[in-house]
Amino acid sequence: MYVVGLTIVFILPPPTKNAQRCSMRYNAVMKTKETIVVSVGGSLIVPDQIDTSFLKKLRAFILKELKLGKKFVIITGGGKTCRRYQAAAKKVFKLTANDLDWLGLHSTKLNGHLVRTVLCDIAHPVIITNPDDVLDVPKNAKLIVAAGYRPGASTDLRAVQIAAHLKAKKVINLSDIDYAYDSDPRKYKNATPIKTTDWKSFRALLPKKWDPGLSSPFDPIAAREAQKLGLEVAIINGKKLRQVEMYLAGERFVGTRITDQ
Repeated sequence: MYVVGLTIVFILPPPTKNAQRCSMRYNAVMKTKETIVVSVGGSLIVPDQIDTSFLKKLRAFILKELKLGKKFVIITGGGKTCRRYQAAAKKVFKLTANDLDWLGLHSTKLNGHLVRTVLCDIAHPVIITNPDDVLDVPKNAKLIVAAGYRPGASTDLRAVQIAAHLKAKKVINLSDIDYAYDSDPRKYKNATPIKTTDWKSFRALLPKKWDPGLSSPFDPIAAREAQKLGLEVAIINGKKLRQVEMYLAGERFVGTRITDQ
């Protein structure tokens, strides 16, 4: 400290890297209060039994991000509940793909009501199924919970459609894997994780059509629409919500980023 006449000048140490990072994140958030659409895989909500530990962490994550000015739409998948109902029904009667799809859709709604209930103090009170209905939700709603709508499409596609209505630029796909891979890692030991890619390259790895039993990191129809809209999609392990925080903060994260930007 130097004293010059009656003027006191304090020479402060430079801010730490952590302080700089926090300041950058705060400034970025205050400039843009963006809406993020999050597709939560049912395998996270109901991997076998309902995962209350995950639900607690999801709630804490949403509350933290809302305080930073974000808005969210969460759309839920069906998980083990879906597969159990479909498997049981097939044992009793030969069903069409449409029949199985309806069972899956209703399981997404059940999971959606569960998620909305554990966030009932901050969530819009009505579950959205028709993506068009998101336009009728009050603009001051900070959190909307959605679920499947009709047969013939996954919740990935509904997430993309909701993003289009709300002019959201990012869709986060939460699953139980760290990355999307160039081949199925359960079948091929040399499968390579994808960290960043463009839509043309990513879509080349996907099946051409979607069906209710498809095992794919992202619905191919949703991928096509996301490319048309110029959306950025991040595929992140939902068990590692810290990585989602890092992605939203513009930091390096563990996961796959798909963008043409």
